[in-house]
Amino acid sequence: MYMRHILRSQFFGTRSARFCPFLRVCRTERSLCTKTDEVKLAQEASRRYGSPGPTIFSKVIDKSIPADIIYEDDKSLAFRDVNPQAPVHFLVIPRVPIPRISAARDDDAQLLGHLLIVAKNVAKQESLADGYRVVINDGKDGSQSVYHLHIHVLGGRQMSWPPG
Repeated sequence: MYMRHILRSQFFGTRSARFCPFLRVCRTERSLCTKTDEVKLAQEASRRYGSPGPTIFSKVIDKSIPADIIYEDDKSLAFRDVNPQAPVHFLVIPRVPIPRISAARDDDAQLLGHLLIVAKNVAKQESLADGYRVVINDGKDGSQSVYHLHIHVLGGRQMSWPPG
């Protein structure tokens, strides 16, 4: 627990760490993208979206921060949230760091569809046959805490409505 706090504090600052609990400290063995590939993806995102720089999710992607990765391919990865809000809570992120859903472009449609298919497939893998909630927060008023598009998938219990 202390090491997790150190990692969060190092990348977010102590105060922000309480609000950005997306890391899970564990080992991952495989890597589909090299550091060089991730740098190229970040440069492309910066050119397209004006991305301010690497986020904690970029560090999860390039494996400089360990996470409990449950799925990855050449376009995306999914990993468990360390502060789950449901019995099953994982995130799906694109490897190209789109800062937020409102910054996505029309030509991102295929990638965005891919992220939803990954969310569906991983939800099935996680035995969420009775249903689940898919959430994308956008901007300050949407409570987005990391400016790298991410999809929350929550399940394993009845969800209440309205959500917030």
